[in-house]
Amino acid sequence: MPARDFFYRINDVFQHMRAESMKTQKDYYQLEKTLIGHKEKIDRLLEDDHPDQKEIGRLRERIEQEWKRLSPGLTPMNRVQIARHPQRPYTMDYIQALLDDFIEFHGDRRAGDDSAIVAGFGFLRGRAIALIGHQKGRTTHQRIERNFGQPVPEGYRKALRIMKLAEKFGAPVITLIDTPGAYPGIEGEERGQAEAIAFNLKEISKLRVPVINVVIGEGGSGGALAVGVGDALLMLENSYYSVITPEGCAAILWKDQNAVAQAADNLRFLARDLLELGVADQIIPEPPGGAHVDWAATFRAVDEHLAAVLEKFEAMNPELRLEARYRKYRKIGVFVDNERSG
Repeated sequence: MPARDFFYRINDVFQHMRAESMKTQKDYYQLEKTLIGHKEKIDRLLEDDHPDQKEIGRLRERIEQEWKRLSPGLTPMNRVQIARHPQRPYTMDYIQALLDDFIEFHGDRRAGDDSAIVAGFGFLRGRAIALIGHQKGRTTHQRIERNFGQPVPEGYRKALRIMKLAEKFGAPVITLIDTPGAYPGIEGEERGQAEAIAFNLKEISKLRVPVINVVIGEGGSGGALAVGVGDALLMLENSYYSVITPEGCAAILWKDQNAVAQAADNLRFLARDLLELGVADQIIPEPPGGAHVDWAATFRAVDEHLAAVLEKFEAMNPELRLEARYRKYRKIGVFVDNERSG
């Protein structure tokens, strides 16, 4: 089979399995139906010139009670569905809420631009920072334009270009991760997808400015890792970070689209799992129902955690920060074989 046909075939298989698994989201949508009903009532009340704050408070309490009832029974795949929720805030929403005077940069100075990755400079609480993040798009047109948040090599090279500029001017770097993975098509391979990801890993690890990574939704494979190296990894409560999506894992290991939930159960890629394993450093709590239920509360939580983490790492000597970054990654995956050590 010619290489081009092979890559198109692989991409078609993954997209088909993802579409099939998305159908199961209807089950989660049914679970959250009451929550969304209360949220929509709050949204309508907030449109009034003088909203009824008591009624809004009562509705928020009902959302919290419903979430307490639902959350213990959520499966890993349900959490994945929350991470992928189409109403969840994306990178551009965080930029609008948290940054002042953001200026977006385009192009990798080699081949072109990649709309799946947004990169630029702005001010966070008065501090100049560089921000890089995946952007999926909301409407069908936007999703096609953004390639569903799946970057190609130009996106990674653009991200690194902005990070190098940040290092030159002493600005910390923040990355917002939200992608199902790098684009698996032939176009990405032709322009050096693997090399671009690997080069980013090497170069970002050596940056002398603080680098903070935040998983705001999906953290899929090399597409996430290429901008996911840093001094601290923060994860929103309902996000996930994995070497592969559940659909991709089911396709490779089980060759069965009905095994997606089983793959999600075994990957241990949720925020709480990765905190326990020492991969994630902090979990940012989401409002009851998930980030999509209350954007304002989500933005406040992310803002507070970013401010605290940035303050910690900016206070460190650059040499000590680089050493701590090195040790952070060296200890990931270290284990002890008790049987042999005994």
